[in-house]
Amino acid sequence: MKTIIPFLILGLPLLAAEPIQLGKYGTQRELFVDNHLIDKLTGDAKQHLHRPEPKEVILTTDKPWEGNTCAYYTIFRDGNLFRMYYRGSHWDTKAKKATHREVTCYAESKDGIHWTKPKLRLFEFNGSKENNIVWDGIGTHCFVAFKDGNPKCPPEARYKGIARGRPRGKKGLYVFQSPDGIHWKLIQNKPVITEGAFDSQNLAFWDAHTKQYREYHRTFVNGKRAIMTGTSQDFVNWTKPVLLEYQKGIPAQHLYTNAVQPYERAPHLYIGFPTRYLPEQGSRVEPTLMISRDGRRFHRWLEPVIPESAPKDRKGNRSNYMTWGLVEIPGRPNHLSVFATEAYYTGPDTRVRRFEYRKDGFVSLRGGAKGGLLITKPITLGRLAERLTLNFKTGKGGQVRVGLFTPGCQPIPGHSLADCKPLIGDSLNRTAQWKSGSDISALRRKHPVVRVRIEVKNADVFALQFQPWLR
Repeated sequence: MKTIIPFLILGLPLLAAEPIQLGKYGTQRELFVDNHLIDKLTGDAKQHLHRPEPKEVILTTDKPWEGNTCAYYTIFRDGNLFRMYYRGSHWDTKAKKATHREVTCYAESKDGIHWTKPKLRLFEFNGSKENNIVWDGIGTHCFVAFKDGNPKCPPEARYKGIARGRPRGKKGLYVFQSPDGIHWKLIQNKPVITEGAFDSQNLAFWDAHTKQYREYHRTFVNGKRAIMTGTSQDFVNWTKPVLLEYQKGIPAQHLYTNAVQPYERAPHLYIGFPTRYLPEQGSRVEPTLMISRDGRRFHRWLEPVIPESAPKDRKGNRSNYMTWGLVEIPGRPNHLSVFATEAYYTGPDTRVRRFEYRKDGFVSLRGGAKGGLLITKPITLGRLAERLTLNFKTGKGGQVRVGLFTPGCQPIPGHSLADCKPLIGDSLNRTAQWKSGSDISALRRKHPVVRVRIEVKNADVFALQFQPWLR
């Protein structure tokens, strides 16, 4: 495949584009989940959406206070412990009514796979406190908890929660706190956010990248389910919520849950798994993927990441929700686990199944047998940009090569595609090597702004990162 692309194909106006800064020191990991870095794709190079691989069922809601409409699961890692919060509820499909009140349940795990439902002895159900009900009161319809990473957070509020008030309280979102994730209380007796619909998994978290709390909740726009967001410095006083925005040309669709969270390996990115609701197709639902760099403007992918064909019982009314949670489990250091529901409304219980992504493996730059080429926008090399690393995987006969070029698309001597040692195999963090070596410290002084060209043949590239050498 021809690897040198004439400059004229890019067009002269691009020379005036402001170079992209990869964080304060130039070491920000970048995923190919949107078009932020991409200037041009040639050959058969394209962005490819990946689906997580289905694994085992981790939870079945078979207790009397649970049932077939358990929903709105939250999963996060807390040191060596995994915590889960979810709604316990059941619907009698014949009588068409709920069989018991909604409660908030709790489960925990040491490995993210085998979960226990501890007897918390906090709230009575059918005359007994031998259950895992962690909250009973305002907010049980969709209670979402998280561990607060704010360094100024007092110990008594280390865990926080957000939940819809109705049907027991006023319309809006109430906020909660806990010292241990088990014993909860309202922070105040009135909702902190009142603009929206809220009958879905509303969520909040501490955003370490922007140093503020952020929340996402549901609303309606012109009869379609939509998502709003707001921010806060203290978790009580919130900005007026605003609607999320998407790339041009994306169709307006019902978006139910949102499952947005900062991506730990690249904290400037927000990864969301909004559930697309399709009332015209039998009211079925399917999780999708969206990515943002500011928390409001998102790039949405239209193909489902967990389709109805994933195992098992995903057809029917709201039977395919992604949980809120993206975690690394013991023994799987190169992967991230996500979770999704199944069998909602369809049986005596519901289930939660684990799925697995490669780290950074949501979307890749993919090249087929003919090979293709990605050309980035101009990138400023930060002061700690001393080597270039890639997260990639090659197939049979495949390879990846990477070259550094001037903003005007002239090859930098010693660092062209032809100078690059082919990258073969499977690695989360392989350093690119050229005939001149792999250290770009000296190059950075002469060429403070570069374009990166990545040649892919029977291969996927998931992320790139300029990094310092380990000292």
